[in-house]
Amino acid sequence: MKSHPKPIVVVGSSNTDMIVRLERLPRPGETVLGGRFSTAAGGKGANQAVAAARAGGRVAFVGRVGDDAFGREALRGFRRDRLRVSRVARDPRAPSGVALICVAANGENSIAVAPGANARLSAADVRRAAGEFAAGSVLLAQLEIPLAAVRAAVDLAAARGMTVILNPAPARPLARGLLRRVNLLTPNETEAEILSGITIKTPADAVRAAAKLRGMGVGAVVITLGAKGALVADAQGCDWAPGFRVRAVDTTAAGDVFNGALAVALAEGRSLREAVRFANAAAALSVTRLGAQPSAPWRREIEARLRPAKTA
Repeated sequence: MKSHPKPIVVVGSSNTDMIVRLERLPRPGETVLGGRFSTAAGGKGANQAVAAARAGGRVAFVGRVGDDAFGREALRGFRRDRLRVSRVARDPRAPSGVALICVAANGENSIAVAPGANARLSAADVRRAAGEFAAGSVLLAQLEIPLAAVRAAVDLAAARGMTVILNPAPARPLARGLLRRVNLLTPNETEAEILSGITIKTPADAVRAAAKLRGMGVGAVVITLGAKGALVADAQGCDWAPGFRVRAVDTTAAGDVFNGALAVALAEGRSLREAVRFANAAAALSVTRLGAQPSAPWRREIEARLRPAKTA
């Protein structure tokens, strides 16, 4: 039985994904024909906010979209998923963000992003959302928006005693002053390599990378490893949280779904290891479906996935 969820604030990007499905990803300079085209709601911040809402969270989203058709459709989608969107600004000077995504038959993807209005989300925009932080228990942020906006969000959350989750995607150098106010850092394997400087080829490498990141001031680290699950590293030590076996169709936004579900579980008072298991189940469900936000599972689906299989 879940407890009454405490509010989650997600600060981040919103994009419209333009997706081409191919047998394989093109190599540099190569054109691959035969793909099927579709569009879907995306953007790391919006993906995580929607995933958290569907996983049972009460979510306020802080972001910026263009004053255009893509922006209007994004807002309609947020409202359908019952996000609080009073602090999503409509920018008359920049278009909504767009992501161009190629998805291979094995579920792997490559993504290019034109940030548009996301690049204009400012520290002042975030500070104007201080009322959302006042009632919040968890902040979830990523790096598809200007770092000044991320810093402002972390400052507000830390001052109010909120749990700060930073998904460092796409990875970039981060000041130790910022990292010291992060309770939980959630890189994937590539991002952990970039931030730690340690190439991850073995489980021991992942443990060393997590230890180095914690040594930079982060409270705890969860390195997501796709189908292999996740490595959890905190003051209690390191543990492996196994993934769930599924047939992957599209891995787009799997990490975002993981982070959104993780925030919900932590907001409900679960331990970090329990929260990671919940998030692993949500992410596994997401890769069996096409698209970013369309792939985010609902609470009942996650709970069903977590139930032990019945034996004959």
